[in-house]
Parts: sequence; C-alpha cells; structure tokens
Amino acid sequence: MAVWEPPPIPPGGGQRGSAGSAVRIAPKDTPANIAATFPAMGARRLLVFGGIALIAGGMLFGDIFAVFVLHQNGGQTGEALLAASRAVAAQHPSGVKDAFGQIGSLLEDRGTKIDAHVHMTDAGYLALLLALIQPYVALSAGRKKFLAKLFLIGGVLLPLGIFLIHYVGVAYSPFSVIGWASILADSAGALLIIALIGELWGLWNHFRSMRVGAVEAELPEDRSWERRILLAGGTLLVLLGFLHGAWYAGTMLYEHEAMETRILNTMLDGASANNLTAAGRSVADYGALQAEKAVNIAAHSHIIEFGLLAILLSFVQPYVFLDAEWKRRWVTLLLAGSIILPVFVLLELKLGLVSGGIADIGGLMVIVALIGMLVGVLRYSGRLDAGPGASA
Repeated sequence: MAVWEPPPIPPGGGQRGSAGSAVRIAPKDTPANIAATFPAMGARRLLVFGGIALIAGGMLFGDIFAVFVLHQNGGQTGEALLAASRAVAAQHPSGVKDAFGQIGSLLEDRGTKIDAHVHMTDAGYLALLLALIQPYVALSAGRKKFLAKLFLIGGVLLPLGIFLIHYVGVAYSPFSVIGWASILADSAGALLIIALIGELWGLWNHFRSMRVGAVEAELPEDRSWERRILLAGGTLLVLLGFLHGAWYAGTMLYEHEAMETRILNTMLDGASANNLTAAGRSVADYGALQAEKAVNIAAHSHIIEFGLLAILLSFVQPYVFLDAEWKRRWVTLLLAGSIILPVFVLLELKLGLVSGGIADIGGLMVIVALIGMLVGVLRYSGRLDAGPGASA
C-alpha cells in the first residue's frame, strides 16, 4: 500500500515579488495547507481517528453479535415462550414465572448488546461531525483537545458499560436497582454531555462574536473522485432508506401490529384450553412475525446509517494519506458493502442462513474499508508533520 506523496512544485512557478524574488502561490489543497487544518494531536485529528475507530469497532461488534448471539438468542426466547404457554396449560404458576424470568434475561442480553453496538457507532458518527465543525468552535486549542479526549473517553466507556449490564447486574452495588455497569454507562453518558455542552458553548461564542477563538483553518477544498462518489452514494443510500421505511410503514407496519395482537391472544387461548399444538403453532407464528419486522427495521436503519457514514467520510478524505488507487478501492468496497448488507438482510427470510452469511460479509466489507481509511489517517502522522511549516 503506497503512502500518498505530495506533488512536486515545478521550478520557476509562482509570481514575482516586488524585489524580483519568486513568490510561490500555493493552491488551497497543497500538503502544507492540509497539514495546517490537521495539527498533530489536535482536536480534529483526535476526533477523526477516534470517530472512524469507534464506527469500525461498533460494526465489528455488531457483526460478531449477529453471527454468534442473535439467532441463538431468538431460538431460546421462542423455547422459553413455549415453556410459558405449557406452564399456563398445566396451571403451574411457578413455571410461568420461571419461563418469563428466562425471557426477560434473554431480552436483556439481546438488548444490551444491540445498544452497545448502536451507541458505539453513533458516538463515532458524532465524533466525525464534531471534527468538521472545529473551525467554528471559539475555544483555545488546549480546551478543544480536552473536549475531544473527554468525548472519546465517554464514547468508549458508554457502550462498554451497557455491554456489562447483563453480566454484572446489581452485585455489590450501593443501589438496589442500579448496578456498577449502569453507573459506568451513566457516568460515560455524562462525559459525552459535558463535552457536547463545551462544543456548543464554543459555537455560541463564534456566532455571537463572528470570530474563532483558536487559529484553525477550515476544511481543505477537495473535488476528488473519492469525495464526489461518497457524497453521491451516501445521499442515494439515505434516500433509498427513507423510501423503504415509507413503504414498510404504509403497507406492512399496521398489519404486523394487528397480527401480533391476534397471535398472542391465540397463544393464550390455546394454553388456557390445554391445546398445546395450537399454542406451539402460535409461538412459531409469533417468532416468524418478529423476524419479518426485525429484518425490515434492520435494513431500513442500516442503509440510512451507511449513507450518513459515507457523507461524513467524504469530508475527511483529504486526511486519508494513501495514493488515489487505494483510496478508490476503499470507497468502492465501503459502498458495495453498504448495499450488500441491507439487501441480503431483507432476503434472509427467503434465502435463510445463506442470505445472512452474505449480509455479514457485506458488513465485513464496510469494516475492512473503514480500517483501510483509518490506516491512511494514521500514516499521516509522519512526513507532513515533520515538514516545514507543519504543526508538530
């Protein structure tokens, strides 16, 4: 993988100064000017690197969860629901209580893992957005860096705390209903809120006085193929996601809600009448309905998220210091995975595990593309930082 090389300045280029000496007029997208917008260990660099890392980590966790936990958890939940209906038919209250306790534990296990995945990726999106607005945050460079670190610490600890809720519970906690993992998650959320309030305060200072407190250049102008394709592809993905969501809401959502009520009533009637066959069939119908709702909601949310990701990544392409060929490969891989994953999630009910496997491969493609871009951002920390006029 080749590192991006700055183009040579032709001899004799530029204009003549008043004393006859050559004065070179550099375009806005020269390496020196790009370096000025991306100082070493500055707030913007921390947020760009941390944001991409959080998104890649959240997606990797989501892929692992989908392969090793999601389907198994759904099967166990169906078995527990069937056990509850059998306990109702046998008029065994303690059995009903145990079954619903197991269902609650399984739902908590599933919910905390989904929430950890969502919160980590969303923190990454927000970090990239904060990186874009840094020129308009009227605070000193030191305070910006502190807020960036505070945000990234919260972005890591929040999903970690959420993930641990199911396993830690309320053991050794000073509170009766809040465990140490919840305390960790809430504290991390407070760090994110403090960081965001600080960023908003800087924005308020800027727009109130129409000046920037710290000297920081705006984003470099970039009309490269990578930025244009990411902007166009991201916009198209968001549009497709909205269209699918509107179609699902208009044609299937209310029908699914009515079916859910009917199935649960049938399940209770079958259990009360000691008709275990009808109750078992209702449990299977309920699982199929939940699966159909889940794949539609997942496809809708993922395609919109990938569209927003592509749009945000388009603005940080000047900081991905790889040659044009590798940058195009990562962009193509990211957009291809962004289409493959939601499409094959939708097809999972028809094609089964094969479609689920292809969807997981699509997610892996996005993860690999993100890691490739992350390597490009990481490899920035050398040649240009050490160059004349660059920030150290």
